[in-house]
Amino acid sequence: MKIGKREFLFDGSHVYLMGILNVTPDSFSDGGKFNDKDRALAHVEEMVAQGADIIDIGGESTRPGYQKISVEEEIDRVSQMITAVKERFDVPVSIDTYKAPVMDAALSAGADLANDIWGLRYDELYAPEGKASVWDCGTLAQIVAKHQKPICIMHNRPEPDYTDFLQDMKNDLAHSLEIAAQAGIGREQIILDPGVGFGKTYENNLQVLAHLDVLKEFDLPLLLATSRKSVIGLTLDTPVDEREEGTMVTSVLAAQHHWDMVRVHDVEKNARAIKMMEKIMTM
Repeated sequence: MKIGKREFLFDGSHVYLMGILNVTPDSFSDGGKFNDKDRALAHVEEMVAQGADIIDIGGESTRPGYQKISVEEEIDRVSQMITAVKERFDVPVSIDTYKAPVMDAALSAGADLANDIWGLRYDELYAPEGKASVWDCGTLAQIVAKHQKPICIMHNRPEPDYTDFLQDMKNDLAHSLEIAAQAGIGREQIILDPGVGFGKTYENNLQVLAHLDVLKEFDLPLLLATSRKSVIGLTLDTPVDEREEGTMVTSVLAAQHHWDMVRVHDVEKNARAIKMMEKIMTM
């Protein structure tokens, strides 16, 4: 899959690293730390040097109880940062948003990959009665198709209400793929993310990690995003700034199961853990 100028070989032989850049004042892990442009760019430089293959930029926190911001404010935050990163670094950039106007602006500003926490279903779930989209510009799926950019489709639900969790999760992702196809997004342009920490109970999140192979049947690139999330904090009884060891375990797990990418805050530590695991697996 080509993301930006780079060709990613998603064949299960290597786990790529997506480094997280939150340009928000209230992100659950690094809120306010990188919402200053100079500090944000310095952090991107650090992540690239440590082995980040792609930088994921988010302008609105999605932590539990997060403060929603206006579309205009989010567009201003992410567009400026995308432009600055693309001007300074030769690294693909993804945009983390579920809002079609923000996605449109971000992809226009040069973002190379769409990263949607609602798996293209936000419009379907929340559009006013009689309308296909929450937004005047169209659905998020239509925006991504218009720009002909690849997308990471994440599993999510408004509430963790499941009959058979693993099967229901797969059914939801299959529905997201139908939405993508109907909008004109090619299957070769799609990455799947099981959405650890979103619309799931603690036990559901552990089930995802215990059954990573269940998503292999889609025959699509797979991304695991667990970095510093509550499933780690609850398991280890640690605050958000003490969850790196737990995160690294899940990155090694991704390598063991031949997943394709992990989304992390600490690129250096997770890159080292993956490198060690991948070397062992060659013997």
